[in-house]
Amino acid sequence: MTALGSFRAPLVEGPLTVTDFVRYQGASGDMNPIHHDAEFARAAGFPTVFAVGMRQAGALAAFAADHFGPDNVRRFEVQFRAIAWPGDTLTYSGEVVAVEESATHTVCTVALQVTRQTGEVHLAGTAVFEVPKL
Repeated sequence: MTALGSFRAPLVEGPLTVTDFVRYQGASGDMNPIHHDAEFARAAGFPTVFAVGMRQAGALAAFAADHFGPDNVRRFEVQFRAIAWPGDTLTYSGEVVAVEESATHTVCTVALQVTRQTGEVHLAGTAVFEVPKL
């Protein structure tokens, strides 16, 4: 069904804005001021506000699920590796690293990552999909 390495084209998002962070915060109900109040963020030891990591984790999950279908997701894991800042441009990408065939399904394991424009990995993850054969 899917060859190793074969996956959808990378998705580029950005530049990120504080408005992006606040929109996610409002939708999620998590209004931690460290993501929208620069004074608060500086008092906590950061140079300014920074992205809500779960916002990008959700976008990464959607990026992966759009390829194989949301009904076929069996596992999604993500690690937060680096902070994303206002002004950052993020690239979402994935690579099929394992394929197992059965009589009724194809199971694909995808290595995922989100990188900043600096090349630094913001998020790294894995998704497993079980796609029924027609």
